[in-house]
Amino acid sequence: MPIDPLNLRRVSVFQNATDDDLRLFAKNGIERSIEEGEYFFFQGDPAIYFYVLISGRAKLMQANPSGQQVNLRTISEWQMFGALGAVSEEATYPASAQALEHSTALAIKSAFLKEMMNTRPYLSFDLMKLMTDYIQEMQERYRELATEKVERRIARAVLRLTAQMGIKTADGNIELAFTRQDMAEMSGTTLYTVSRVLSEWEKRGLVESGRERVLIRNPHGLVQIAEELD
Repeated sequence: MPIDPLNLRRVSVFQNATDDDLRLFAKNGIERSIEEGEYFFFQGDPAIYFYVLISGRAKLMQANPSGQQVNLRTISEWQMFGALGAVSEEATYPASAQALEHSTALAIKSAFLKEMMNTRPYLSFDLMKLMTDYIQEMQERYRELATEKVERRIARAVLRLTAQMGIKTADGNIELAFTRQDMAEMSGTTLYTVSRVLSEWEKRGLVESGRERVLIRNPHGLVQIAEELD
């Protein structure tokens, strides 16, 4: 079933768009549905399209020459990703976009976004704001990797994910569907270290962890670790 074009206003870059502009973007988009573990695009591919995630979850991950992967960002519904092609015609994707579950995204040619930006100043401003937010987030994560203890980095990663996609349960806890490997990639550590830290947190009653989920029982306790509070 085609999406309602007006739902695109939920995307931060389109929040100031007119109804007619939203219909234009929807008309020029192609819906792509992929299964868990598959990719919308790979690192190094030409950035011909940008994407808006309509349903599901995805992650942006970057690999170094030795093959080690780092989870740069988790993408939730109605977030835009892969828009570098609108800035530079020769741009390639700096990271791969992998579905964390069955996901659907609207793929729109970057050239069309660039064309629209020429006559819609709001698009340039809101896209610049989005990229600035990403840069600030990357700077903060780099500072964490360079200066902070691993337990604090893991706590910050869990809290970031909680804000992005945490689901409050009937008993007041917060459920987070994520693997330990993904947490290791986000916090710049190993799977073994993440497992060790989560086990310690379970003993302290902060979380309950499973293979692909974490139930947060004491968010304030994680904030205390993330901020090194007494």
